Order: sequence, then C-alpha cells, then structure tokens
Amino acid sequence: MTGSRAILHVDMDAFFASVEIRDDPSLRGKPVLVGGVGRRGVIAAASYEARKFGCHSAQPTAIALRKCPHAVVLPSRIGAYSEASSQVFEVFDRFSPLVEALSIDEAFIDVSGTEKLFGPPRACAESIRAAVFEATKLTCSVGISSVKFIAKIASAANKPDGLTEVHPGTEVSFLGPLPIGKLWGVGPKAEEHLRARGITTVGELSKHPEKVLRAWFGQHGSQLYRLSHAMDDRGVTPGSQRKSVSHEDTYEVDVVGAVALKRKLVSQATRVADRLVAKGFRGRLVRLKIRDGSFNTESRQCVLPKATREAKVIYQAACGLLDKVDLSNRGFRLTGIGVGQLERQDAKGTQLDLLAAVIPESGDALQSVMSEVRRRYGHEALFPADAGSEARAGSAGGFTKSYERDE
Repeated sequence: MTGSRAILHVDMDAFFASVEIRDDPSLRGKPVLVGGVGRRGVIAAASYEARKFGCHSAQPTAIALRKCPHAVVLPSRIGAYSEASSQVFEVFDRFSPLVEALSIDEAFIDVSGTEKLFGPPRACAESIRAAVFEATKLTCSVGISSVKFIAKIASAANKPDGLTEVHPGTEVSFLGPLPIGKLWGVGPKAEEHLRARGITTVGELSKHPEKVLRAWFGQHGSQLYRLSHAMDDRGVTPGSQRKSVSHEDTYEVDVVGAVALKRKLVSQATRVADRLVAKGFRGRLVRLKIRDGSFNTESRQCVLPKATREAKVIYQAACGLLDKVDLSNRGFRLTGIGVGQLERQDAKGTQLDLLAAVIPESGDALQSVMSEVRRRYGHEALFPADAGSEARAGSAGGFTKSYERDE
C-alpha cells in the first residue's frame, strides 16, 4: 500500500544506557552496559560505544566483558526508564491520537492527515525528535513510510539520532538490497533455509513465485511473498488491552529454601504493585514462575476474590502458590510474579487521610502513596524490610526484568 498513509516508527537510541549516561554525564563517551552482573547476568542494553566491541542486549554479561573488559556495567533502574518512557509517549500523543506502543521505548505513529498542523511527514518527524529531546534530553531515530513494517526497518537504517524516509513508490527498491534477515517473519531457521537456496537479499526473495515460497514454508510463504513486495495493509492500532504485568529475577547464586525464596517474592510483588499503580490497573489473577538450577520451569496461578494492586495481597497469594511447589533438594535460579485479568482502577481514587480513625480501603490508598514515593526517589526509598538489605540495590545479583504483555 502506498500514497495516502504516513506512518512513523520512533525508536529511542540505546534507551536504558542513554538514560544512565544522561543521568551521569561522566559516563559519556564510555562503553556502558546495563543489566545483570555476575556469572548469570545478562545485558539489557549496550551503549553505542560498547556495541563497537560486539556487545549487545540479551548477551551474557561475562561474554560482553570479555569483548569489552573496560565497559562500565550498571544495574537496571526500571523506575528511571519508566519515567523517561512516560515523557516520551506524552510527546507522541501531542502529534497524533494513533500511537501504537511496541515496547517501553518504541512506537508506531500514524500522522496521516496532520500536514496542516505539523507539515509533511518528514517535518512532523523532525518536530517529534526535537520535542522528545527537549522533554528527556534523549535522542531517537525515526523511520517514515506508507507501509508499516518498512517504517520500522527504516528507523534502524541511520541509528543513532537518525531519520530515514521511504517515499511512496520506492518501497520495493528500498527493500531489495537488504539482507534477508531484515525482513519481518524471517527468523534464524527461515534465514538458514533461504541462504541454503542461495537467497541472501530481500530482492532475491521477491523474484520467487508465491507458490514456490508456499511449497517451502506453507502459509507463511505467502506472507513472505507479500512482505518482499512491500504489501502490508496493517494500520496503526492504538490502545491494545494490556493482559498482564510481571517481574522476574534470575539469580547469580541458586536460592534454596522457602524462607529465602519468599524474601525474593517480597521485592517482586512490590515492583509489580508499583507498575500496576503507575499504569492505573488492578488485577485478579496472580501467577508464580519458578525455575530450578536444572532449568526445570514451573508455574502456578490463582484468582483472587477481587482485583488488587496491593503488594501485600500479591505477595501473600504468591507465597500460597510457592507452598504448592516441591522445594526439597532444589536450588532455584529464577522466580517471577505476574498479575493478570487486569481492569482499570476507579479514576476518582481515594484520598489518604493519615489522621482519620478509620481509613476506607487504606491498603489501596497507602499502596498508591508508597508507589509514588518510589517512582520519585527510586525503588530503594521505601523498600520492604523483609526483602533483606542486600536486595535493595534493585536486582537480584543476576538479571532483573519487567514485562507488560498486550493482547
């Protein structure tokens, strides 16, 4: 599809690492890695200086440090990244009501029909980049196309701090020379299959008839054929319903015993509760994920009598689920808590009166106060004592990760 639509894909540049560098200017120009430290640590983000040495996200920290021994490794600060993300998306909302979030640091924006307000798509994209930098002192890269997936590919073409526009009618020529792995839907196995057949670029793929690709990949072959010819009618779909909020930690040293495991769950329940408050949700389903040292993963879940965002309630439910797991003679490398069956909380809320003799829904209101304190001053500002002082730095000595899953 070409011509009428103008879709931007905005992607923040090395987001987590860039937030750290912004907040500590002494890091500027240095290779910075964000993520877990230790033998089981995993990199969540790498600055562009670190990427020059072959460091990248999802890479074990030990390997990254072998490639770049002088890198600065920092623990994740989810609160800081969430705050910056909120500022970024507030900017996006100024330019279009059609914003589709892909993650904490990237989104599609449909700016079709906004020319009278913001000029042509390129001028609009420049204005968005300038507004993001003014609000956050962070840079982003933007891809522009009338075809959704091409806008995403284009945003990566001139990183960091770049802008790439693919004009209507030039989509196929833009795709042609790209490595086959750049095409949506071509994973490692499909790429290996195609390269074995001598197909290394998108242009080479597009020369094969659809029936041939169907013979190779089944129904997925038709999708590859369409994408290689820049055929993608999907629009920007804002406001997808969030399914769950969760937080999990991978530990540097296996955790043994119910007491130690429940101490970890205190921290995780607190983080999930803070995210529920920040996003304006309560949830009824609580899920526990646990993985032992042999990589055996188990999950348990329960449904609460009513929806909650209270860390205490979430924690108690998670402990009940943990009691159903056989812990004997096992050490655990990962635990996680998730809350699902989400619903929007009452927008009116309840004002917490600290002098009142009886406080209605005091737990819910108190949770809001504590979450706001942590949002402003960091996760350690009001940290559950039961979690242990050694956990207050924010991670679990390994790799910490938060999720928000959408339908």
